[in-house]
Amino acid sequence: MVSENMEKALNAQLNAEVYSGYLYLSMAAYFEDEDLAGFANWMRVQAEEELEHGMKFYDYIIRRGASVTLSAIEGPQTEWDSPLAAFEHVLEHEKMVSGLINDLVNLAIEEKDHATNNFLQWFVEEQVEEEENAMELLAKAKFADGDNRLMYELNKELGERAPSND
Repeated sequence: MVSENMEKALNAQLNAEVYSGYLYLSMAAYFEDEDLAGFANWMRVQAEEELEHGMKFYDYIIRRGASVTLSAIEGPQTEWDSPLAAFEHVLEHEKMVSGLINDLVNLAIEEKDHATNNFLQWFVEEQVEEEENAMELLAKAKFADGDNRLMYELNKELGERAPSND
């Protein structure tokens, strides 16, 4: 069992993970509109990954005998000034998600909820990877910004991303 406070926090994180999936799907649609199918592919794979993260929270809440409470998902941004601006948003968003995960870990420690703390450690490590990937993509987008040949190569590279088997 988890406390009522932890149940509420875990449900909020489930919502945040689903929102992340929604945001990345919106970015995929933006890149499709910009004729950047590789960028769109990367974002679509990212969206699927975020929805899987949401399901990990969903399953954990149930396993702990708590209730899943789904709430409305806020509509994500749909337009960016440039591909570079979209990747800046990715990094900003991943840093925000890292903060949410850290807050959950702090709550688990405060409540001496060792099982939840253990569950959350996977997400702590995942967020390190997510921020690293976002920083790498942002650096590549900055480097390619304004150079059509480099944007073409980056689009081609991002088109090769396949779903992971976490």
